[in-house]
Amino acid sequence: EVPLCAPRTLLPSGTETWGAASATTNFDKALKDADIVMMLRLQLERMDGAFLPSRREYFSFFGLTKDRLALAKPDATVMHPGPMNRGIEIESAIADGEQSVITEQVEMGVAVREAVLHLLAGGRA
Repeated sequence: EVPLCAPRTLLPSGTETWGAASATTNFDKALKDADIVMMLRLQLERMDGAFLPSRREYFSFFGLTKDRLALAKPDATVMHPGPMNRGIEIESAIADGEQSVITEQVEMGVAVREAVLHLLAGGRA
């Protein structure tokens, strides 16, 4: 099961056909018993338009906090591809905490993309 959670204005259409993936606007529900919490960067230009009311409101509904992370499994891994908007998407204490692999994820990002492109171009594993 892979829940996708976002404000209604940012959810893609057609999620009901995604099989094991499901969409929700309830972040607490999406976090319940999660093994991995994969946050994404909110493009700040979306906040200046009609997509979201304010950064504060976004964080109150969709920001990853200590209390929210407690809804996931105790050993849940926290991920984020960077760059992060601390205090909007994720609390600094969580981003820098023991469950976070964000630094490693960002460090490996280029190598992983290069490997995928190599394989797609017909290279061997």
